[in-house]
Amino acid sequence: MSTLDNIEVDITVELGATTMPIHHLLRMGRGAVIELDATEHDPLRIYANSTLIAQGEVNVEEGHLRVVVTEKVLRLG
Repeated sequence: MSTLDNIEVDITVELGATTMPIHHLLRMGRGAVIELDATEHDPLRIYANSTLIAQGEVNVEEGHLRVVVTEKVLRLG
């Protein structure tokens, strides 16, 4: 078995973010809406192990939700 087959990577896709007081969060019920700092036209942010690696967009194909990578983020250093 290859060494790379045993490496785990945590992938996170972020639609947007917001800051709110904890008491607002605790009062939210089912169906609550949280305003984010992004619009539907802004790219998604894709992280690997908490490091931004790419941007992308949502794609729906045959009833499946997909994230398509549109741009890799270059890290300098």
